[in-house]
Amino acid sequence: MAELASLQAKVSGRVHGVFFRAFVESRALELNLTGYVRNMPGGTVDVVAEGERQQLEKLVESLAKGPPPARVEKVNVDWAEYSGVFKDFRIIY
Repeated sequence: MAELASLQAKVSGRVHGVFFRAFVESRALELNLTGYVRNMPGGTVDVVAEGERQQLEKLVESLAKGPPPARVEKVNVDWAEYSGVFKDFRIIY
């Protein structure tokens, strides 16, 4: 059985106004993850995702690259236990 986990990632760099949230939502849905992505004051993006740890690791790799117009400088990731509180993955505005 696959290991389930949760993560919270803070992505910094040029990540506002470059379709970063839509990119994260699309990738998370491809990976069958649940959670959300939102812009934060100060120019960072907050990502909370849950699912199979292997799929979460793929998401982290994608966060480090971002969509073509983005320039990711840093991704801080905190891992936690799977909670199962999310039904889907969405952008929070």
